[in-house]
Amino acid sequence: MKQASLPFDEVPLGPATCGLDEAGRGPLAGPVYAAAAILPEDFPLSVLDDSKALSERRRNEAFELITARAAFAIEWVGAAEIDRLNILAASLLAMERAYLSLLSRLVARGWDRPRHILVDGNRLPHIAGATAIVGGDGLVPAIMAASICAKVARDRAMERFDWLYPAYGYARHKGYPTRAHRAIVLEIGSSPIQRRTFRVR
Repeated sequence: MKQASLPFDEVPLGPATCGLDEAGRGPLAGPVYAAAAILPEDFPLSVLDDSKALSERRRNEAFELITARAAFAIEWVGAAEIDRLNILAASLLAMERAYLSLLSRLVARGWDRPRHILVDGNRLPHIAGATAIVGGDGLVPAIMAASICAKVARDRAMERFDWLYPAYGYARHKGYPTRAHRAIVLEIGSSPIQRRTFRVR
């Protein structure tokens, strides 16, 4: 596995670089999401950061800019697949799906493949030539963009699940293991999107 920790001035920028990140490894319910993003050279980097460091308003604003100006793809792996594979394998699979989805769009348009494929963390999906960067979601602009896309897409999905299963409060906690989430599962049982291999107690 290629792994790196790059100083900011050595991080490759522009359309030759694809960033990959995921959102939703820790929740007790719902899918894990991943995104792949390629930023244009003139993208306003000041709107980017690790998605967890941004307020919801700033994440949504950055998401709108990314989806309007960047090449991106967002994919997911559902709760049943997470239970079958385990959350690490499911997260890597979601990233692989996001990259392949983006790559198919690039090929369809006759655009070049990215020369740099940079993945947040210390584990890599099955993508040839990818490099893992620990802390990349706070360092590499393309990974920051992917982090934001994955986080916003997952949050919006959980808000839709809240409409389907209102008793669980998914719009509030997004499936994360809050006290209220644990309590309602213990009281009324699992929803159809519960990760059944995750401990509730």
